Amino acid sequence: MNKYLAVDIGASSGRHIVGWEEEGELRTEEVFRFPNGVTERDGHLTWDIFALLDYVKEGIRLAKEKHPEIVSLSVDTWGVDYVLMKGEEEVLPCYAYRDGRTEPVIPRVHERVSFAELYRRTGIQFQPFNTVYQLMADREAGRLEGVTDFLMIPCWLMYKLCGGKAHEYTNATTGGLVSAQTGEYDLELVRALGLPEGLFPGLQKPGAVLGEYEGIRVVLCATHDTGSAVEGIPMEGNELYISSGTWSLLGVKTEKPLTDEGSMAANYSNEGGVGYNRYQKNLMGMWLVNRLRAELCPDRPWGEITAETEEKHFDHLVDVNDPVFMAPESMKEAFDAKLPHPPKCPAGYFRCAYRSLAQGYRQAIEEIERNTGLNCTKLYIVGGGAKNGFLNRLTEEATGKQVIALPIEATALGNLRAQMKAFS
Repeated sequence: MNKYLAVDIGASSGRHIVGWEEEGELRTEEVFRFPNGVTERDGHLTWDIFALLDYVKEGIRLAKEKHPEIVSLSVDTWGVDYVLMKGEEEVLPCYAYRDGRTEPVIPRVHERVSFAELYRRTGIQFQPFNTVYQLMADREAGRLEGVTDFLMIPCWLMYKLCGGKAHEYTNATTGGLVSAQTGEYDLELVRALGLPEGLFPGLQKPGAVLGEYEGIRVVLCATHDTGSAVEGIPMEGNELYISSGTWSLLGVKTEKPLTDEGSMAANYSNEGGVGYNRYQKNLMGMWLVNRLRAELCPDRPWGEITAETEEKHFDHLVDVNDPVFMAPESMKEAFDAKLPHPPKCPAGYFRCAYRSLAQGYRQAIEEIERNTGLNCTKLYIVGGGAKNGFLNRLTEEATGKQVIALPIEATALGNLRAQMKAFS
């Protein structure tokens, strides 16, 4: 029996999940889990990519010991971040998307190419951490001198395993440099920004085989974790989805990108899917409550926190997508700065966060339906946030949609299905 290995890495943790088909169903087993997180270096937020690589290799070793029938593996991670290469050597540090290094660069990018033109060409929502701004920050800092490649983090990890370099389509689209019309890097845009054209080769789609690692074929999945998550949702028809983790990725499938003024004004992204466009928006997610817990009550179980939160009646709201919540030194102080008066107890902060998230989802869904002309009735929620019954109930009340919460490893399932399709 052939088995497949999904390595799914998020901003706070990673996991190795083995999958196989049995009696017409996809069976899975988690074999390894490891921590992840940004580290501060010289005042900047960075990723320890070599620690990630060590964890990836250790998980593969354990997976092989337990399941010697593994025939392929693939890696997915968050989007936009990358590793610069000079030949076979990495250019360090590897900056994390929450680092503030792009802030002074953004207006200079827009002097070269206005955001309206960027959006018309790529259909990607404005985020200060988009790859386009990160690469321009590297250019201004002289970090691109002598660089021969830049590899998105999952493709870098797979390159270190098997030696095959690739720019995978779904992840490349997250960065704001892929043409919404052609599905390839927009070289005219690259030239206008003064970026080295040689860093932008043709894109490869999920299913491509890159090489082998210890007898296991290394295959491209939808390496952007949301791209894999959408593939992993057992959706009936075309309905709304939220991939709920550190971020809430809320969207719907469309046949082609929508780059009209309404979509730009609402700050919607058009990101690559497996045979479709993902019309979606990056909204703040469980980052809010995770940081509140770390600051206010790190030793309390989530069940206790949520139970108390449901009983309290602090009803003020905040705009959860306000930049003040992106990477504050104190999440509590960030909430205090946006509220008419602070809550009297920790539960008030959590209640404010959950209710504000639900209202943010409502507003985003209204925008989706207005811009696409779709009228959806269901909202599928997958990822870690799907386990939060209180937030799911608030979301159903706020949006009027039937919430179908699936506390499944949807990203790993999508990763596995891409591999199985490649070898079917």
